[in-house]
Amino acid sequence: MRSRRGPESPGSPGSYFPSIEKKYGRPIADWKTLIRTSPLTRHRELVDWLKSEHGLGHGHANALVAHTLTGDSDK
Repeated sequence: MRSRRGPESPGSPGSYFPSIEKKYGRPIADWKTLIRTSPLTRHRELVDWLKSEHGLGHGHANALVAHTLTGDSDK
């Protein structure tokens, strides 16, 4: 039987959220709104945009984009 990883499981995108909020001083909901309202749609483009325009590190940007694009935002 496989175990299901929840949003706070180590290594899951959601596990980065506390450190993202602490480091960048913005709630996760704000980051997700930025991602959803961006004209960009591809994962890599969004990650690169968050890094260049908003100063996020690669891991944090990747976690936010992955979690937002998979629709797990409210789970």
